[in-house]
Amino acid sequence: MSKRNSQAAKNAARERLRLEREKQAKRAKVKRQVIVACSVVAVLAAAGGIGYAVVQGNKPSYWEGMKDAKVVAPANTTGTNGTTVLIGKDTAKKTLKVYEDPRCPVCASFEQAVGSTVKKDIDDGKFKLQFISGTFLDGHDNGVGSKNALSALGAALNVSPEAFLEYKTAMYSAKWHPEETTDKFKDDSYLIKIADTVPALKGNAKFQDAVKKGTYDAWAMAMSKTFDDNKDGVSGTPSFVMDGKKLTADNQGNPPMSVADFNRVVDAALKG
Repeated sequence: MSKRNSQAAKNAARERLRLEREKQAKRAKVKRQVIVACSVVAVLAAAGGIGYAVVQGNKPSYWEGMKDAKVVAPANTTGTNGTTVLIGKDTAKKTLKVYEDPRCPVCASFEQAVGSTVKKDIDDGKFKLQFISGTFLDGHDNGVGSKNALSALGAALNVSPEAFLEYKTAMYSAKWHPEETTDKFKDDSYLIKIADTVPALKGNAKFQDAVKKGTYDAWAMAMSKTFDDNKDGVSGTPSFVMDGKKLTADNQGNPPMSVADFNRVVDAALKG
């Protein structure tokens, strides 16, 4: 082999090596650019995700938003946003205000013990009943059951006052009323299941549609505000007021929880 051919071979080898190094350098550069680009995208995505989370976190919850929503008032109501719910005969001279919360276990105990007496008094024209409901028990566990049940009660009231009272009785019954720590009223299906025990509501498509669509959700929040803003000094449930005076069974301010105590304090208030 000549020296020329040997030198040419060496030159060719060096050239191939140079070209290969350039290729490797280009590949490394492209790889670095891809990594940087992906990192930028990841950072932007993370920032966007954080920004979205912040925006979502600052948005009011659904029920908070209902405080400012347009109110659809149920039938059989009067007053601002339909928050005056009066049930009874026009001939009744006095009105008994009843303050409740759908999730309230003491309200359930009262209804189970005295509810039929209250209903008879209304039917007999002894007094009219004004229903005022709060939803403060939802605040104990970030629940929504009181609000959702109140909305469903609005749907029942839209059917008739009688359907409303029967549905309220069913909600508070030993069979259907959940423990205070269990937010079962948050489920529309559960509320509809309870409603199926009330003849006027059983299979009532209009009622069920109102519950599922939340037709009276904004009304429930307006009613809850009426409870919060009450001028009767009521902060707990159940509470009973007649002629601006709270009716209590004892010096500790406890509500009447038996038929005897209820009759005694109501009869005294009717005479007063």
